[in-house]
Amino acid sequence: MATFDIVNKLDMQALDNAINNATRKISQRYDLKGADIEVELNKKDKTLKVVAPDDMKFKAVQDVINESLISQKLSMKLIDWGQREDASLGAIRVNCKLVEGLDKEVAKEITKKIKDSGLKVKTQIQGEQVRVDGKKIDDLQAVIAMLKGQEFSVPLQFENMKR
Repeated sequence: MATFDIVNKLDMQALDNAINNATRKISQRYDLKGADIEVELNKKDKTLKVVAPDDMKFKAVQDVINESLISQKLSMKLIDWGQREDASLGAIRVNCKLVEGLDKEVAKEITKKIKDSGLKVKTQIQGEQVRVDGKKIDDLQAVIAMLKGQEFSVPLQFENMKR
C-alpha cells in the first residue's frame, strides 16, 4: 500500500525570515518612516503582534508582511489576523495567531473532497493530519493534484510519500 500524509506545518525559520524582511521594509518605506510601528514574532507562543498608529498604516504593514510571506514561498493563510484592539494614543493593536495543524472541520472537508472524487483511496484522520492510503501511486498523485486545485482555509503540505 502506498501512503502519504496531508499536514499543515509552520516553517518557523522561513516565517522568521519573512517577518525580519517585512520589518526592514517597513523601516525603509517613506510613508511609514517615523511612525511608531511594532511587529513582533513570538516563536514560543506562535503569535504575531502588530501595532500601528492608524488604520491606513496598519493596512500598509499588513500588505508588507503578506508580500514578505509570498517572497519566502509561504502562504498568507498562515496568519490568522485577529480582532483589532485600541492601544494607547489611538493606535491599533492586533494579536495574530499562527495557524498550524489541521483542525477537525478542515480534516473532514479534505476527506469528503477525496471521497467525492471517486478515486480508489482510503483516508484516516490522525490527530492534526490526514493519511491517504491507496494501491496505486497514480491514485495518490491524482489526490494531491485534486487537492492543490481546491481552496482551503489553511495551507496544505503533502509529505511521507511511501510506496
